[in-house]
Amino acid sequence: MAIVRARASCLCDGIDQTQLRAAALAARLVAGDVVCLCGQLGAGKTYFTKGLVRGLGGDADDVTSPTFVLMQVYEARLTVSHFDAYRLTSSAQMLDIGSDETFAGDGVSVVEWADRVPEALPDERYEVRLAVRGPTQRFLEITGRGRRQADAVAFLVSQGLFQPTDPVL
Repeated sequence: MAIVRARASCLCDGIDQTQLRAAALAARLVAGDVVCLCGQLGAGKTYFTKGLVRGLGGDADDVTSPTFVLMQVYEARLTVSHFDAYRLTSSAQMLDIGSDETFAGDGVSVVEWADRVPEALPDERYEVRLAVRGPTQRFLEITGRGRRQADAVAFLVSQGLFQPTDPVL
């Protein structure tokens, strides 16, 4: 059976707008959700994570890029496990650090540079692509892969935070 998907996008003018959208997504997250972040260096992946943690009731000031430690954990309404796959060369390395157990746990997982470890990711997930559009502007595209995730993306659209884009085939 094919996985249900929904996709939406928006243009954010500044970090605050990016974090607002991340916090809105956080309100829809449940235990076991995985949020995959992709985008070039400086696109705002860690700032998005700060907004997500804040939206879950955690302290955004605790959030830093886990590039060298590979994973950090933040306390919030749901514990947030923040992975960074930038230095990994394979999905097997992601699994070696225990990502599959964490993904199946009672918290939320965020994976920066998720496109580097596709085989380590669950089928049902959120995918957020960030792209630089100017000194302060970022283009965000979110895809919900799975019925509940697709419904969450539709909710974000209904709140005026994103615009619907063509369905993913």
